[in-house]
Amino acid sequence: MNIALFSDSYLPTKSGIVTVVVQLRKILTELGHHVVIVTVSPHGYENSEDDDPNVLRVYSIPAPVGDNQYIAFPHKKVVVDFLKQHNIQIIHSHTEFYIAHAAKSAGKILHIPVVATTHTMWEDFYKYYLFPFGRMVPKKVIRKIVRRLYKKFYALINVSDKAREYFKSPFMLPFTPSVVIPNAIDTEAFLSQKITDEDKSALKKSLGINDNEITLIFVGRVVEEKRVEELYDVIVRVLKARANVKMIFVGSGGASYALEAETARLHLSDRILFTGFVNWENLSLYYSIGDIFVTTSLSEMHSMTALEALLSHLPIVCRRDESFSDTVFHGKNGYLADTDEEMDELILDLVDDGEKRRKFAEESFEISKNFSIRLHGLRTLAFYKEVLKHYPLPSPVFDRDLKKAIDAVKID
Repeated sequence: MNIALFSDSYLPTKSGIVTVVVQLRKILTELGHHVVIVTVSPHGYENSEDDDPNVLRVYSIPAPVGDNQYIAFPHKKVVVDFLKQHNIQIIHSHTEFYIAHAAKSAGKILHIPVVATTHTMWEDFYKYYLFPFGRMVPKKVIRKIVRRLYKKFYALINVSDKAREYFKSPFMLPFTPSVVIPNAIDTEAFLSQKITDEDKSALKKSLGINDNEITLIFVGRVVEEKRVEELYDVIVRVLKARANVKMIFVGSGGASYALEAETARLHLSDRILFTGFVNWENLSLYYSIGDIFVTTSLSEMHSMTALEALLSHLPIVCRRDESFSDTVFHGKNGYLADTDEEMDELILDLVDDGEKRRKFAEESFEISKNFSIRLHGLRTLAFYKEVLKHYPLPSPVFDRDLKKAIDAVKID
């Protein structure tokens, strides 16, 4: 099969969506399929820095929000010619913006189906990205925009039940065929760095963490929409209750400056640590020195960092949210808190019980096996094949067809 993945986030940028696209391309290729990428160009011009003949970089400019984010302005003829050259049979978009518009236009011209994965819950994000006017924009306006952006896709892949329920809502796209295919993690790539006890000791020493201390860890963008300020308040209370606990925020973002200043004001700079940006290739080392993964985020669709924490043998304490329904099981490999204040006691329960931390850690690793990149690739292929079976026949594909195809996928 010849497949085109469209995304406005791709290497060398690092993000959850980039990880998803890179992993999907890798596994589809390993399974014997031809995969091309249509994406942004960090240096503006088309194909200005990519020698890969299977990657088309389109003209782009830096986005006014976020670091290393770009707005693409694809030339329709260039995109269509590229897809023709590779005899593309199906287009899979991982964005809903300009690149997605190019995907839908190309699909219409070439008479091939265009599908999409719903990665982002814009109702939770827009108020932060449209600063300073975001909080003034009614939610119904955002819903209308999102609905318009997604309505011309032939079918949708939702990364969680939370995502599917949202897009099946009456105000969204209840009649667009969709199915849930959770995100996955490339175990081989994530664990490619061989970590020794000496490596862990050296990192701990550089951060000022003693072997007898319990380390809480958050990994991700340190930004307001991840509710890092709320998490910070939880951590301050936990640290006040236990002298043997330290916290690491791994990642960069606009909220880190205020949090670091507050840490200094509270004289907690030796206990609340900020690493700044860490390359994905080195993340496993940071996870390896953690004892408990913590997050208060409520804006995830299906957290990639939660998958990384599972693979890293970490218990997880988070806020109760549908996005964690298949990764965090209360009392089995972590805890789901109904309020931020409840997070305190649940974290302290694990801080005080080393045996429970060990059992939860083992369960986390077992759960991580449900999210193998191979299973993800096979499920996505089953989705493609079912779409192609129906497109462009008068009888459209239905939810039940997609679910049956996905459920039929089994691996040893």
